[in-house]
Amino acid sequence: MHNYYLGFKFMISYFTVFPVKFKTEDDLSSPAVLSAMLFWLPFAGLILGSIILGLYLSLEKLGWFAALIAAAAYPMLYGFLHTEAVMDVADALYAKHSGKDAYAIIKDPTVGAMGVLWATGVFLLKTAGIAYLLLHQYFTLLLALFMLSRMGLLLLLFTQSFRSSFLTALKAGFTLTSFTASVVLFSLMGLLLTGVSFFLLLVMALSLSYLIASYLSRQLGFMNGDVLGTTLEATEIILLISGAQLWL
Repeated sequence: MHNYYLGFKFMISYFTVFPVKFKTEDDLSSPAVLSAMLFWLPFAGLILGSIILGLYLSLEKLGWFAALIAAAAYPMLYGFLHTEAVMDVADALYAKHSGKDAYAIIKDPTVGAMGVLWATGVFLLKTAGIAYLLLHQYFTLLLALFMLSRMGLLLLLFTQSFRSSFLTALKAGFTLTSFTASVVLFSLMGLLLTGVSFFLLLVMALSLSYLIASYLSRQLGFMNGDVLGTTLEATEIILLISGAQLWL
């Protein structure tokens, strides 16, 4: 249980902006802790979604402005971690088309014009999609979508190989038992949120994540954390559009 507790704290510290303290004796490189970190990953979506939902409800009298504030807060709460990945992947893809080393470009700390433009487009689309569902009171659907996008990452972390020492270490500790337990737990939560339609969304999210990540890795020649972050952003946008189409 202690490993799951440490894994939960590690997940919060890595995938959100909330500060978490660790003891000097805490071994965060332990395979058991890394596995637990991934086990809790979908819970990050539920936490962040609940916070922006609370923010929206507290400002609801402002109408569309409240929805916009809450929607914009979502990527802020994960520190634009995945949005930054879009910048790196976009720059690397255009560099690859020009015959440059995509991996060298993706590791370059500077950002090119195409990266900024693509990240801006992604941010606008996702902010609009979240605000749209908030305005239409589809709160449980929104929470489910935020979990689903991260469940898609679990599939990739369990099945793919990475050009990243950190992700390779995560994958090494992520057993079939942990993967299955996480999917079952958060599927039950999703069932409570949206009913049996959650399973349709789950199939959609897993398929989208796999197809998007596979396409990006083929284009770049490798898969790393930036590919995963970009996959999450793209999957969430498509799920937001699909959710709005199916539920409205």
